Amino acid sequence: MGRSSDYHFITTWRVVGSRDDVAAILGDALSLPRWWPSVYLAVEELAPGGPTGLGRRIGLFTKGWLPYTLRWSFTVTEADAPRGFSLQATGDFVGRGVWRFEQIGAEVLITYDWRIEVTRPLLRDLSFIFKPIFSANHRWAMRMGETSLKLELARRQAATPEALANIPSPPGPTFATWLPDRPRLSRVQPAR
Repeated sequence: MGRSSDYHFITTWRVVGSRDDVAAILGDALSLPRWWPSVYLAVEELAPGGPTGLGRRIGLFTKGWLPYTLRWSFTVTEADAPRGFSLQATGDFVGRGVWRFEQIGAEVLITYDWRIEVTRPLLRDLSFIFKPIFSANHRWAMRMGETSLKLELARRQAATPEALANIPSPPGPTFATWLPDRPRLSRVQPAR
Protein backbone atom coordinates (compact mmCIF):
# COMPACT_ATOMS: atom_id res chain seq x y z
CA MET A 1 0.00 0.00 0.00
CA GLY A 2 1.29 3.49 -0.86
CA ARG A 3 2.07 6.31 1.50
CA SER A 4 -0.66 8.79 2.37
CA SER A 5 1.21 11.38 0.28
CA ASP A 6 0.98 9.20 -2.87
CA TYR A 7 -1.81 9.96 -5.33
CA HIS A 8 -2.97 8.22 -8.50
CA PHE A 9 -5.60 9.81 -10.73
CA ILE A 10 -6.98 8.69 -14.07
CA THR A 11 -9.00 11.37 -15.82
CA THR A 12 -11.02 10.80 -18.99
CA TRP A 13 -12.42 13.56 -21.18
CA ARG A 14 -14.44 13.35 -24.43
CA VAL A 15 -14.40 16.43 -26.63
CA VAL A 16 -15.65 17.19 -30.13
CA GLY A 17 -12.69 17.94 -32.36
CA SER A 18 -9.61 16.46 -33.91
CA ARG A 19 -6.81 14.62 -32.17
CA ASP A 20 -4.36 16.95 -33.94
CA ASP A 21 -6.02 20.02 -32.38
CA VAL A 22 -6.15 18.43 -28.92
CA ALA A 23 -2.48 17.41 -29.15
CA ALA A 24 -1.51 20.91 -30.31
CA ILE A 25 -3.42 22.62 -27.49
CA LEU A 26 -2.30 20.35 -24.64
CA GLY A 27 1.24 20.19 -26.06
CA ASP A 28 1.60 23.99 -26.00
CA ALA A 29 2.38 24.43 -22.31
CA LEU A 30 3.08 28.16 -22.63
CA SER A 31 -0.57 28.79 -23.62
CA LEU A 32 -2.03 27.05 -20.53
CA PRO A 33 -2.58 30.29 -18.51
CA ARG A 34 -4.60 31.73 -21.42
CA TRP A 35 -7.04 28.88 -21.98
CA TRP A 36 -6.94 27.04 -18.56
CA PRO A 37 -6.53 30.03 -16.19
CA SER A 38 -8.42 28.43 -13.30
CA VAL A 39 -5.36 26.22 -12.70
CA TYR A 40 -2.33 27.58 -14.60
CA LEU A 41 -1.35 30.97 -13.18
CA ALA A 42 2.11 31.26 -14.75
CA VAL A 43 4.21 29.09 -17.05
CA GLU A 44 7.72 29.49 -18.42
CA GLU A 45 9.98 27.42 -20.61
CA LEU A 46 13.12 26.35 -18.74
CA ALA A 47 14.65 24.26 -21.56
CA PRO A 48 13.41 23.96 -25.15
CA GLY A 49 13.96 20.26 -25.74
CA GLY A 50 14.32 18.64 -29.15
CA PRO A 51 12.31 19.12 -32.36
CA THR A 52 9.52 16.77 -31.17
CA GLY A 53 9.42 18.39 -27.72
CA LEU A 54 11.29 15.54 -26.05
CA GLY A 55 13.32 16.94 -23.15
CA ARG A 56 11.38 20.22 -23.03
CA ARG A 57 11.26 21.52 -19.47
CA ILE A 58 8.47 23.80 -18.24
CA GLY A 59 8.15 25.67 -14.92
CA LEU A 60 4.63 26.15 -13.55
CA PHE A 61 2.80 28.07 -10.85
CA THR A 62 -0.61 26.41 -10.37
CA LYS A 63 -3.59 26.07 -8.07
CA GLY A 64 -6.85 24.21 -7.77
CA TRP A 65 -10.06 25.17 -6.02
CA LEU A 66 -8.42 25.30 -2.59
CA PRO A 67 -6.57 28.49 -1.57
CA TYR A 68 -3.00 27.22 -1.96
CA THR A 69 -0.58 27.31 -4.88
CA LEU A 70 2.00 24.86 -6.16
CA ARG A 71 5.35 25.45 -7.84
CA TRP A 72 6.60 22.63 -9.97
CA SER A 73 8.16 21.77 -13.28
CA PHE A 74 7.85 19.01 -15.80
CA THR A 75 10.09 17.51 -18.43
CA VAL A 76 8.63 15.82 -21.51
CA THR A 77 9.94 12.23 -21.39
CA GLU A 78 7.93 10.81 -24.31
CA ALA A 79 6.61 12.69 -27.34
CA ASP A 80 4.31 10.76 -29.66
CA ALA A 81 2.26 13.46 -31.43
CA PRO A 82 -0.62 13.39 -32.05
CA ARG A 83 -1.19 10.29 -29.89
CA GLY A 84 0.05 11.85 -26.66
CA PHE A 85 3.04 12.55 -24.47
CA SER A 86 4.48 11.73 -21.06
CA LEU A 87 6.06 14.01 -18.49
CA GLN A 88 8.13 13.75 -15.33
CA ALA A 89 7.20 16.26 -12.59
CA THR A 90 9.40 17.73 -9.85
CA GLY A 91 8.88 20.47 -7.26
CA ASP A 92 6.03 20.58 -4.73
CA PHE A 93 5.26 17.05 -5.94
CA VAL A 94 7.14 14.47 -7.97
CA GLY A 95 5.76 11.90 -10.34
CA ARG A 96 4.72 11.00 -13.84
CA GLY A 97 1.86 12.05 -16.09
CA VAL A 98 0.79 10.37 -19.31
CA TRP A 99 -1.58 12.07 -21.78
CA ARG A 100 -3.18 9.87 -24.49
CA PHE A 101 -5.44 11.04 -27.33
CA GLU A 102 -7.65 8.72 -29.40
CA GLN A 103 -9.88 9.86 -32.27
CA ILE A 104 -13.31 8.19 -32.14
CA GLY A 105 -15.45 9.58 -34.93
CA ALA A 106 -15.98 13.31 -34.36
CA GLU A 107 -14.73 13.07 -30.76
CA VAL A 108 -11.38 12.70 -29.09
CA LEU A 109 -11.05 10.45 -26.06
CA ILE A 110 -8.42 12.00 -23.79
CA THR A 111 -6.93 10.01 -20.92
CA TYR A 112 -4.58 11.44 -18.33
CA ASP A 113 -2.83 9.04 -15.94
CA TRP A 114 -1.21 11.06 -13.12
CA ARG A 115 0.87 9.40 -10.37
CA ILE A 116 2.48 11.76 -7.92
CA GLU A 117 3.91 12.01 -4.45
CA VAL A 118 3.44 15.30 -2.63
CA THR A 119 6.78 16.68 -1.42
CA ARG A 120 5.72 20.14 -0.17
CA PRO A 121 6.12 19.64 3.60
CA LEU A 122 2.79 21.02 4.87
CA LEU A 123 0.71 19.27 2.20
CA ARG A 124 2.70 16.03 2.55
CA ASP A 125 2.35 16.06 6.34
CA LEU A 126 -1.41 16.71 6.18
CA SER A 127 -2.12 14.17 3.43
CA PHE A 128 -3.07 11.45 5.90
CA ILE A 129 -5.97 13.65 7.08
CA PHE A 130 -6.82 15.70 3.99
CA LYS A 131 -6.22 13.19 1.18
CA PRO A 132 -9.94 13.13 0.19
CA ILE A 133 -9.99 16.96 0.04
CA PHE A 134 -6.73 17.14 -1.93
CA SER A 135 -8.12 14.48 -4.30
CA ALA A 136 -11.35 16.47 -4.75
CA ASN A 137 -9.21 19.54 -5.49
CA HIS A 138 -7.48 17.64 -8.31
CA ARG A 139 -10.81 16.44 -9.74
CA TRP A 140 -12.10 20.05 -9.71
CA ALA A 141 -8.97 21.23 -11.56
CA MET A 142 -9.45 18.55 -14.21
CA ARG A 143 -13.15 19.43 -14.64
CA MET A 144 -12.06 23.02 -15.24
CA GLY A 145 -9.53 21.71 -17.76
CA GLU A 146 -12.18 19.81 -19.70
CA THR A 147 -14.48 22.85 -19.73
CA SER A 148 -11.63 25.13 -20.78
CA LEU A 149 -10.43 22.73 -23.50
CA LYS A 150 -13.93 22.57 -24.99
CA LEU A 151 -14.02 26.38 -25.09
CA GLU A 152 -10.56 26.52 -26.69
CA LEU A 153 -11.60 24.00 -29.35
CA ALA A 154 -14.76 26.05 -30.01
CA ARG A 155 -12.58 29.17 -30.44
CA ARG A 156 -10.42 27.33 -32.98
CA GLN A 157 -13.52 26.11 -34.84
CA ALA A 158 -15.37 29.45 -34.85
CA ALA A 159 -16.11 30.33 -38.48
CA THR A 160 -16.87 34.04 -38.01
CA PRO A 161 -15.82 36.87 -35.69
CA GLU A 162 -19.40 36.89 -34.35
CA ALA A 163 -19.23 33.18 -33.49
CA LEU A 164 -15.87 33.75 -31.79
CA ALA A 165 -17.30 36.67 -29.78
CA ASN A 166 -20.11 34.42 -28.46
CA ILE A 167 -17.73 31.92 -26.87
CA PRO A 168 -17.38 32.69 -23.14
CA SER A 169 -14.06 33.13 -21.41
CA PRO A 170 -12.69 30.10 -19.58
CA PRO A 171 -13.28 29.87 -15.81
CA GLY A 172 -10.74 31.84 -13.80
CA PRO A 173 -8.95 30.91 -10.57
CA THR A 174 -10.78 30.69 -7.26
CA PHE A 175 -9.68 32.97 -4.41
CA ALA A 176 -8.09 35.22 -7.05
CA THR A 177 -7.87 38.17 -4.67
CA TRP A 178 -5.42 36.15 -2.55
CA LEU A 179 -3.01 35.66 -5.43
CA PRO A 180 0.03 37.82 -6.10
CA ASP A 181 -0.39 40.36 -8.91
CA ARG A 182 2.37 38.78 -10.97
CA PRO A 183 3.01 35.16 -10.09
CA ARG A 184 6.72 34.43 -10.30
CA LEU A 185 8.31 31.11 -10.99
CA SER A 186 11.73 31.79 -9.52
CA ARG A 187 11.21 29.20 -6.78
CA VAL A 188 10.50 26.26 -9.10
CA GLN A 189 12.81 23.49 -8.01
CA PRO A 190 15.34 22.05 -10.45
CA ALA A 191 14.83 18.56 -11.85
CA ARG A 192 16.16 15.81 -9.64
